[in-house]
Amino acid sequence: MVKSSYNESLIELLDTLTIQLDRYAAIFIFLFGVVGNVLNIFVLSQRTFHSNSCAWIFLTASVVNLVSILSGLITIMIGSWTTNPTNTIGWICKLRAHLVFSTRTMAPWLIVLATIDRWLLSSIDAIRRRKSTLKNAQRWAAVIITLSILLYAQVFYCYEANLTDAPLSCYDKTVICRYLTDLSFVSITVMIPVVLMILFGLLTIINARESQRRVQSLTRGNHVSGTNRSSRATAGSSQRKPTRRTEQSLLRMLLVQVLVLCILTIPLSLDRFYSTLYKDNGSATVLK
Repeated sequence: MVKSSYNESLIELLDTLTIQLDRYAAIFIFLFGVVGNVLNIFVLSQRTFHSNSCAWIFLTASVVNLVSILSGLITIMIGSWTTNPTNTIGWICKLRAHLVFSTRTMAPWLIVLATIDRWLLSSIDAIRRRKSTLKNAQRWAAVIITLSILLYAQVFYCYEANLTDAPLSCYDKTVICRYLTDLSFVSITVMIPVVLMILFGLLTIINARESQRRVQSLTRGNHVSGTNRSSRATAGSSQRKPTRRTEQSLLRMLLVQVLVLCILTIPLSLDRFYSTLYKDNGSATVLK
């Protein structure tokens, strides 16, 4: 009897903490995310970055992340104070679920695209470097956005509002739908992009080190050659410094984003994988 009362009190306490977290933590994340992405959009829209393929990908990813935050957190904040419309209105439930899943898929794949772009640009192979163009970045970004939208098209059929036998009132209505959504999220939205980010990030670092070794060897050659040739090389190098500094800043920004995404998404994918294999009703973490 005492144990049962203790369990009920613990459950009530956890429910209260969850409500408070949804109410106040969601507001902080919302403000932080919106301000950060708006600043990214403002900076990356400057004329300096107009012809830079990696900057354009970051700009697109910032817009996608902004849509993801707006569609994902607004209803959670509303639900912490009053009735969440996604719990009772079917079309809002379906639309919100599709926006959340599709944009969360677009964002990491756009970072993968940026990582591949940096790898191509840092290569000592001229043919690979020529593939790093704004046109190619725009083409592949369009492919990523289209496939992400199509990947979770089943959400419009699978998701329903007013459910009573699911972790959330707005959730997959059948077990098959839950397996399909969870496995798609774990594999395509999280694990595959993370592996590709790490792979091409390491390859980019290797390319950068090879380029540094080549520059050092060329510098030694310039010291041996005549004074006029050395002065011309120095002038050309000084002209390339602003561009090189921009490229290095974008590379650092990319590596930080890859690291943060890996840290934040791998635990979530493990939770989804466990929930899919060992629980029929899954977990509500992905939409919280």
